[in-house]
Amino acid sequence: MTRPNLSGAKSQRGFSLIELLVAMAIGLVVTLAITNVIVIGESHKRATTSVNDAGQNAAYASYVLDRAVRSAGSGFAQSGGLGVFGCRLNVARSGAAILPRATAFPGAFSGFLGGTTGSANLRVTPLLIGKSQSSAGSDVLLVMGGNASAGDISRMIRSPGVLSANELRLDNVIGLAQNDLALINEPATTDCVVEQIAAPAAASPEVLPLDGTYYTTSDPYTALRASGAAYLTALGNQDAGNVQFQLFGVGDNRTLFSYDLLRTADAGTDATATQAIADGVIQMRALYGLDTDNDGVLNSWVDPGSTGYDITTMMTAPPPTQKVIAARVAMVFRTANYEKEIVSPATLTLFGDL
Repeated sequence: MTRPNLSGAKSQRGFSLIELLVAMAIGLVVTLAITNVIVIGESHKRATTSVNDAGQNAAYASYVLDRAVRSAGSGFAQSGGLGVFGCRLNVARSGAAILPRATAFPGAFSGFLGGTTGSANLRVTPLLIGKSQSSAGSDVLLVMGGNASAGDISRMIRSPGVLSANELRLDNVIGLAQNDLALINEPATTDCVVEQIAAPAAASPEVLPLDGTYYTTSDPYTALRASGAAYLTALGNQDAGNVQFQLFGVGDNRTLFSYDLLRTADAGTDATATQAIADGVIQMRALYGLDTDNDGVLNSWVDPGSTGYDITTMMTAPPPTQKVIAARVAMVFRTANYEKEIVSPATLTLFGDL
């Protein structure tokens, strides 16, 4: 009798079906666990990144607004009693009038001062708040300031005599330099004008020549020059970029925009004068801080929509403007990350401590 050869059976090795099923079940559990960890980690990463981005945007926007508001009135604040506050601003760039405007302000500022009609009535003042006047319904901040080297001191313009049309006669031209921008106004006169200074001649210490991008010979310059009662206030220098006449407001796509009223960018258009500052901004609100007893100490905060402090009154009646010594600005930011669960209250209270 022949014995069967078992060597082949003994050499076969492997896993049974049950072992394979158990291994697959364990692998699936591990895969699901790892996938869940990755998903949760990625979700936290997106949330953290979006919050960090919103925080950086908020910090930068706050810095820009803080710098602008702190400089409000620089260059002409000492001339408030000489009729500068509340005078209607006239500006020409490269021979073309850009203020007063014939159209509404662009983009986010289309509703500022009531649109086309009000945009022709912009007045000089350190700080104005247009309540709910941005295209997104937020407040609009108007900030005017400079950094003149002449100590913010106004100089009377003497009778021009035999001078050329582009020359002014002052007591002296010390401290004035080429490409300085200056505001010319007369007390109790509605209109004032921005002019640009050419290089003063050492041989003529009383004669100030005008020329450059912002030089204009049209009214009100002609009338102010000949009045014998007008003043010149140096604002800053075009080359240094330290004359800041700007609007700030929230526009489309939850973006905070600024608009340069003097259009100092090379092209000098509304498009180049409008700049996006930060995204994710859904609201901006502001209050005036008042010194009601003229002791230099803040006494109260007032809403820019309250009686006597609306933007029209603040522009045309200098006394309320001269009481403003501070501003309080609040911005609400929203991250781009979508949350499945509610993570914020239904409403927010701004300036709750007041």
